[in-house]
Amino acid sequence: MKGELLLLSSVIFVLQVVCACPEKCRCHSSSSSVDCSQQGLAEIPSDLPPQTLTLHLQDNQIHQLPAFAFRSVPQLTSLNLCNNSLSNLAPGAFHGLQHLQVLNLTQNSLHSLESRLFHSLPHLRELDLSSNNISHLPISLGQRWENLTTFAVQQNQLQQLDRALLESMPSVKLLFLKENLWKCNCHLLSLKLWLEKFIYKGGIMDSVICASPDTWKGKDLLKIPLELYQPCPFPFPGLQASQLQPLGSAHWAVPSPPESDSAGEPDHAEYELKPKPRPANLRHAMATVIITGVVCGIVFLMMLVATIYGCTYAAIAAQYHGGPLAQTEEPTKTEGKELLDSSPA
Repeated sequence: MKGELLLLSSVIFVLQVVCACPEKCRCHSSSSSVDCSQQGLAEIPSDLPPQTLTLHLQDNQIHQLPAFAFRSVPQLTSLNLCNNSLSNLAPGAFHGLQHLQVLNLTQNSLHSLESRLFHSLPHLRELDLSSNNISHLPISLGQRWENLTTFAVQQNQLQQLDRALLESMPSVKLLFLKENLWKCNCHLLSLKLWLEKFIYKGGIMDSVICASPDTWKGKDLLKIPLELYQPCPFPFPGLQASQLQPLGSAHWAVPSPPESDSAGEPDHAEYELKPKPRPANLRHAMATVIITGVVCGIVFLMMLVATIYGCTYAAIAAQYHGGPLAQTEEPTKTEGKELLDSSPA
């Protein structure tokens, strides 16, 4: 009798689990995953199994996420919302997901993100925001993400990225920033310095290709010599140039502050970087010195050859003109001797 009751309770439990799976989703109890992809969903299913760890919602038509959108799956560790129509994320959309580690929001219609949007995700390891229309990322997007190792924002509309946001990710190792509208002026100086330090410490990134101004369009931000930022106010007043030398740049001179206007206040205009007619780095300067030395050496050799040629020519000419003269003088001397001999004793 007890065995029959135990079997009956097990069947009821299994039926409850099966019934808990949303109609258009496929639930896999062995992996605690739920696949609701490509189902034309316009919102998050409300009857998701509470033990779900992985949730696939990609390739649907979800437009927004309300606050506490995932309250029914508090154990979730991986969430895929790729290729939806998301344009609005409520400030508390991810509240309750204390264990979430992977969040994929690629290929949506996001234009901006609310400040503190990801503050409720302390264990997040991978955040992918690529292929959206994001033009600005707030500094306080998340708390200090000690566990975040991958951050992707490529293919957006970003012109700037505050280094304070990146500094809140001390463990990040992979950084994807390409195909944005990067404006390589003074506002990007601090990002350039942070990225050089990031690479020096072993970080991996793709590239930051300038979209403006025209002087640097198509150029890699990291390959623009630091000396060309001389007109820009230095972002770290207490940091000496000698502290930056190990990062591998040849010119780490501290840029001079901008000139003040007539009212005595600094001009906060966006300084555009203009190339200067001088060597871009030490290697170019050394090449210039070597080429100059070679040219001077060639000129000196030519002058030496010309001098030797001139002296040789003068000697030959003198010898040529002196031969006949000696011959004409000898008969004169002989005749004089004969006259002396014929004179009376």
